Amino acid sequence: MRRKVENLLSGRQPSDAVIALTDVYTGTDDFVDAADAKAKMRRWVGPNPSFHPHVAQHDFEAWLLPYWDEIQKLARHIRKAPAAAPETVDHKHPPSYHLQEIFRVGTGRDYYSKVRDANRILRNKDLAIAAAQCPELKAFLNRILTLSGGTPI
Repeated sequence: MRRKVENLLSGRQPSDAVIALTDVYTGTDDFVDAADAKAKMRRWVGPNPSFHPHVAQHDFEAWLLPYWDEIQKLARHIRKAPAAAPETVDHKHPPSYHLQEIFRVGTGRDYYSKVRDANRILRNKDLAIAAAQCPELKAFLNRILTLSGGTPI
C-alpha cells in the first residue's frame, strides 16, 4: 500500500492527496473496527499528511441502510430494517447480509448485487441523510469536500 500511495503522490501526474476506503468486514479478521483499520492503513503507508484512510463500518452496505424503504421496493419485500444504527449493525451479521436476505426472500431480484443494486438504492438520494446516521460516511464525505475546496456537511 505504501508504494501505491507514494506512486500516486509523486508519479508522472502527481495527485494532491490519496483517499483510501475499505470495509472493516473484508472476509478476513484483519480489522476489529474502523479505528483499527485506519490505524493499520496509516502504519502500512507510514507518516504522510497527504494520505487519508477511511473505513465503512462494518461494510459499505451500512451506508445503504438509511434508505431501507428503497431497498424494500427494489427487493419487493416488507422485511423490517435492522434495528441498530447503520454503522453498529453486528459484525457477525454485517449490513450486506441483511440486503442479501431481503433480496433472497423478496419477489424482485433473487440476489443482491453491490454493483447493480447499490446504484439503484442511492440514485437521486440525498447522501446527507445517510451521513447524519453514519459517522464514518460523514467523515469520508467531509474529507472529499474539504480536499476539493467544498464546505463540509
